[in-house]
Order: sequence, then structure tokens, then C-alpha cells
Amino acid sequence: MSHVILLGDSIFDNAAYVPGGPDVVKQVRAKLPFSAKSSLLAIDGAVTRGVLTQLSRLPADAGHLVVSAGGNDALGASHILGQSVASVGEAVSMLEAAQSRFAADYATMVDAVIAHGLPTAFCTIYDTPPSAPDQRIIRTALAIFNDVITRTVFSRGATLIDLRLICDRDEDYANPIEPSVAGGEKIAAAIARFAAGTSQPNGRSWVIVSGE
Repeated sequence: MSHVILLGDSIFDNAAYVPGGPDVVKQVRAKLPFSAKSSLLAIDGAVTRGVLTQLSRLPADAGHLVVSAGGNDALGASHILGQSVASVGEAVSMLEAAQSRFAADYATMVDAVIAHGLPTAFCTIYDTPPSAPDQRIIRTALAIFNDVITRTVFSRGATLIDLRLICDRDEDYANPIEPSVAGGEKIAAAIARFAAGTSQPNGRSWVIVSGE
């Protein structure tokens, strides 16, 4: 029996944003085999380092770990976008400083998760809805955080679930930063696909871009 544990932030802990509809963990349970189960340890608002605390509550029968973290770290650094600079180089330097801080926190978290020795998948930070007024700016700024995620995950041979490609429609979002029931359904399908597979041989990463 597989026990899929969801760690991280409101990408998984989204019940408050889908009133009357199933949240992601319920959608995952519905897609898993009858003998499998899923538990939610993710907490709305958690930053990357918050996953370390969540790991302390990992059940003994945990079988697969799925982590979505980094969005709130990026949100915390979003004030940079409103600052005035004298040159593009200065702006890039400010973004790099935020990226470096995030890289240190993310690496610490990833290593702590992988240390449990279980099949593990990490999610990218998805973009805002395609029709959002500032979508292109936000997508570009998030790229520096997603670069950290992909590099860190690939360097450890872990699995990547690319939410940027999975949640690609306006209806996938309940608001600019949380998944709707439709988006949650697609995320749950990708998680179920991961849980149905096995860890990749020879430290090779597996990239999941859909639930099919």
C-alpha cells in the first residue's frame, strides 16, 4: 500500500479557495488505487524552510513524498518588482540576490526531504493565469526561482512535476496564486502518475508535465 504525503504550501492546502469543491488531497485520493492513501502535511502560507517542520510529522508508513514549495518565497521577494533602479544591470543584481537566498533555503529543504530515502517529486512554481494583466512580468520574474528548483532537483536525480505546463489555463486558478478545482484535478492526476511509477534508475530525473 502506498501512502502519498503532500508537503509544502497552498498549492496542496487549497481547501479555503475551493469552497464546495474538493481540495487537492481529496482529488489525489480519488485517483489513487483503492489500497493507497494520501495525507496532507502542507500548510497554506508555508515558505520553503517550513517544509522542514512538516517533515517532523511524517507518518511511519509514508511511501511517496510530493513537495510544492517556493511560491511564498517568491511572493516575499515580489517587492523588488516595484523598486526603482538606475540600470537593467542593477535590477538583475537585485533579482540575483533574491535568487541566491532562495537557492540556499531550497537546497537545504530538498536534501532534508531526500534524506528520508523515499520516492520524491518536487513541483515548480506555476505561472499566474494566462490572462492576468501582469502575467508576463510575473512569469519572467518567477523564472529565476524555477531555475533554482529545476537545477536542484535535477542535480539530485529527483522527479520534477512541472506545474507551469500542467496549469496553463485561466480556469486552473481559483485566484492568481491558488489552484481551482479544475487545476487541482490536473495536479492530482500528475501526482497519481508519479505514485504509480517507480524512482528512476541511475539517478536520472523524471519530468512530469501532465497526468496522462
